[in-house]
Amino acid sequence: MAMASSLRISRLLSRSLSSASTSFFSSGRSASLGARVSKYSTNAATEEPIKPSVQVEHTQLLIDGKFVDAASGKTFPTLDPRTGEVIAHVAEGHSEDIDRAVAAARKAFDQGPWPKMTAYERQRILLRAADLIEKHNDDIAALETWDNGKPYEQSAQIEIPMLVRLVRYYAGWADKIHGLTVPADGPYHVHTLHEPIGVAGQIIPWNFPLLMFAWKVGPALACGNTIVLKTAEQTPLSALYVARLFLEAGLPPGVLNIVSGYGPTAGAALASHMDVDKLAFTGSTETGKVVLQLAAKSNLKPVTLELGGKSPFIVCEDADVDQAVELAHFALFFNQGQCCCAGSRTFVHENIHEEFVAKAKARALKRAVGDPFKSGIEQGPQIDSNQFEKILKYIRSGVESGATLETGGDRLGNKGYYVQPTVFSNVQDGMLIAKEEIFGPVQSIFKFKDIGEVIERANNTRYGLAAGVFTKNIDTANTLTRALRAGTVWVNCFDTFDAAIPFGGYKMSGQGREKGEYSLKNYLQVKAVVTPLKNPAWL
Repeated sequence: MAMASSLRISRLLSRSLSSASTSFFSSGRSASLGARVSKYSTNAATEEPIKPSVQVEHTQLLIDGKFVDAASGKTFPTLDPRTGEVIAHVAEGHSEDIDRAVAAARKAFDQGPWPKMTAYERQRILLRAADLIEKHNDDIAALETWDNGKPYEQSAQIEIPMLVRLVRYYAGWADKIHGLTVPADGPYHVHTLHEPIGVAGQIIPWNFPLLMFAWKVGPALACGNTIVLKTAEQTPLSALYVARLFLEAGLPPGVLNIVSGYGPTAGAALASHMDVDKLAFTGSTETGKVVLQLAAKSNLKPVTLELGGKSPFIVCEDADVDQAVELAHFALFFNQGQCCCAGSRTFVHENIHEEFVAKAKARALKRAVGDPFKSGIEQGPQIDSNQFEKILKYIRSGVESGATLETGGDRLGNKGYYVQPTVFSNVQDGMLIAKEEIFGPVQSIFKFKDIGEVIERANNTRYGLAAGVFTKNIDTANTLTRALRAGTVWVNCFDTFDAAIPFGGYKMSGQGREKGEYSLKNYLQVKAVVTPLKNPAWL
């Protein structure tokens, strides 16, 4: 089952040059869309929304193993991006609720069984949680799509299986965390202990709610920590559902606490809390700066940050244009363009630029946009009205600054937050759409002459989260991968994620790494223990 899940994720997420991926482009999902959906038309976004089969079971805060109301009794609405209508009213956590959650996490760490369990026992609980998530895959996927707007097929076939894989991956690490014996100059026995850091505060975004949940919760629990996690106010539902499954799997009360609420209230209280030992945040660079300041001004807690990006996608002169167009399209438009590592600056060699632009426009016009619960849909609505208006503002800026609007540029339909797949050509480096993170379905195409030029231009950004390279030449690939200032460089693929592959950014795209072995270091303290040796037989 695990292998089948991994292969399915690889086929759907990766866009490599293998025959399997090529068939996915040409004869699989894309080729058969016309029989199932209306492509790039207002019909797809104006039909009566499909009613999800899942029921909203949890809208309260999870504190100390129980679902409870916010101390104030306040709630806030979480909305369906397809219509803007209310799905449910969710408990609105404030500083008092953060205090309660942190107290429960502190008690669970200092007095509870979790850090005192054997690593094998913690591993078994995590594996049971993964099994339960897998069992409830379809309901969780429906809840994620309903609250977020991403295609149900993406949720059910990619993201929830990846959530399961991540939990199992970190379960595997639980009994493999250990220190070292260190030789010293003199008669001493020296060893290191890798100890859990304590109470971890975690703040996750709305674009990939459950994957970000797993990226943070997985390593923290594997290392023996306890957690207070704040969900994004736009997408609070799925984390509460999955947290209940962790409790059902045997996670002790207080080990995982979930507080829904807003950033300036609940988020700020968590970041500045004096009894939180470590903080992890994923979101915008601007908010990341605030989080870092709050952490420093309180108890100087260590912080890992996964922030914004403006990733270059470089199409070299030797590229197969059809494959490059498809991969560049995926790199930008995946998840409605709401992806921190989206290939949002498409650099194309001048000798193939004209052909590329024409085919990129044609591909965008074929993109299937509509109700994300409908089979074959590639693009659902944006997350909310704020993001919707922000994207349209950037599109207007692109037109006003002189970029060529090849296609799109407006809303789709008359309800919900659907945006037409948009392609700009003749984009110049100084334009806002070239410099700032749009976080939407807007592709910007640039022309370049040679490798030296494109390296300089690709690196001329405050961000450094990811980059893509499309070439048949291994020397060109090697030159670019070493020259690009980014935490991940994908060569002839994009958005290829795996539980073991670290992810994080250079420059203002963040600090620290998530996923893989590297992420464990975020949740461990290293202690050196030195003991004198009397008359040792050897040193």
